[in-house]
Amino acid sequence: MSLTVATIILNWNQADDTLACVRAVEALPLAPERIWVVDNGSAPGDVERIRRECSGVRLIFSETNKGFAGGNNLALVEILRAGYDAVLLLNNDATVDAASLEHLCATLRNHPAVGIVGPMLWDADQPDRLLAAGGRDIAHHLSSHLHEPVRWGELREVDYVPGTCVLIRAQMLRLTGLLDEDFFFGGEVAALCKAGRALGYGCVVDGCARANHSIRRSSKIRRSLHAYYVMRNRFLFIRRFYARKKIALYLLWTAYAVYNGLLATIQRDSRHAKAIWQGCLDGWLGRVGNQNARVTGGQIS
Repeated sequence: MSLTVATIILNWNQADDTLACVRAVEALPLAPERIWVVDNGSAPGDVERIRRECSGVRLIFSETNKGFAGGNNLALVEILRAGYDAVLLLNNDATVDAASLEHLCATLRNHPAVGIVGPMLWDADQPDRLLAAGGRDIAHHLSSHLHEPVRWGELREVDYVPGTCVLIRAQMLRLTGLLDEDFFFGGEVAALCKAGRALGYGCVVDGCARANHSIRRSSKIRRSLHAYYVMRNRFLFIRRFYARKKIALYLLWTAYAVYNGLLATIQRDSRHAKAIWQGCLDGWLGRVGNQNARVTGGQIS
């Protein structure tokens, strides 16, 4: 691994996951000072555990929840200033082994035109289930994750790599700028890939690399938040990159929101329906950033 790589792990009220993830990353050929843990405005108990049990790595504590983009950006500013070659964004409920990380690094090292590379994502609880092998443009595709495995030794060009586990060339970030904090949660890495491609940087999935992602832990509140941001951020993505097709695409996703909201209502999942409709409305109105409190009725921020 001749590239200098920094890793960022976000924590938001999930100290158990974060500590397990840190221990797994520390077992990789990465020095502890190259690991950043960013706490995203967690409860005091979580903050204290992270402070106490992650003392060997770099720690950043935010007083507020800045979302996926804002939390990562706190560390990215320091990483880019320090002159690293690449940065690995890793969810705290995901793992990547040393061999896969080496393959990702080799892709950036051997292919200067590649700006972003990711592994195939597999379900940690069902090892034969492929969650994603890259993704398609979220403005045009409902099911944007690609589910056809990438062959060993192949680099597959994709529209975006899921932010669950993604290695990003630092030089590309210096040109594109940091993650767009208006997205808050979901869509920001797809937007970064889109911006990088506009500058000539490829976005690929490496068939030799694998990461595991545990998707079991999902409360009803988190499910409603996910539904809200998936819907709202499609409108934001369209506004950023498809101004000429904006109305047509807005109407397409509005129809989808109406249908799925009604379906959730019939299934007596009113919270899910409300989140979908609220995401659609906020998409039209241009509301961005953190809307957790509004979506959950103040239960979470």
